[in-house]
Amino acid sequence: MKVGIIGSGIVGQVLAKAFHAEGHQVLLGTRDVQKEELKKFITENPEIRVAVFEQAASFAEIIVLATGGAVTLDAIRLTGIAHFSGKIVIDTTNPISKEAPENGVLKYFSSLNRSLFEDIQQLLPEAKLVKAFNSVGNAFMYKPSFPGGKPTMFICGNDDTAKSTVTSILTAFGWESEDMGKAESARAIEPLCILWCIPGFIHNQWTHAFKLLKA
Repeated sequence: MKVGIIGSGIVGQVLAKAFHAEGHQVLLGTRDVQKEELKKFITENPEIRVAVFEQAASFAEIIVLATGGAVTLDAIRLTGIAHFSGKIVIDTTNPISKEAPENGVLKYFSSLNRSLFEDIQQLLPEAKLVKAFNSVGNAFMYKPSFPGGKPTMFICGNDDTAKSTVTSILTAFGWESEDMGKAESARAIEPLCILWCIPGFIHNQWTHAFKLLKA
């Protein structure tokens, strides 16, 4: 598949390399192709092209949102809403505010009754949005290895076919998936990032993931 990544930070770079490793064509989208932070990535990954957001989205069959949560809606508008129409869009973002964590607890600009995911879906009504990759650190997004077996990635979205495609991607990436339902379920999935980060902020423990156990 053709995959366009919107966001060239560490999450975007990790997922760009992961999709490329699985044999997909990848275009890493950025606001500024000349920015200093990208030079090392470009040198080390010459087979992955880098372009502006609009080009990455236009090229893609699947789009990955990998921007900071606070700038995601602006990045979508900059990319061009029409480029998302009819496409599967994997939303990895979290609504983290600029305020410092309180006793290890991140602060969000969203609420328990309205997720960033829902705001994105409202902005992109013709996109097939799926929440994924938001509840683990970037070091474990591809081929995670834990003594307890495959970790669980919680996903949600309104389009069942899109969720099936994303589940196949997650399986290839080394994850088991749990479909938590429609867009509203992101109200529960997005705060998992807060929970995931607490051991890191309190104990400097960042090597973990979630797993759903069933009787």
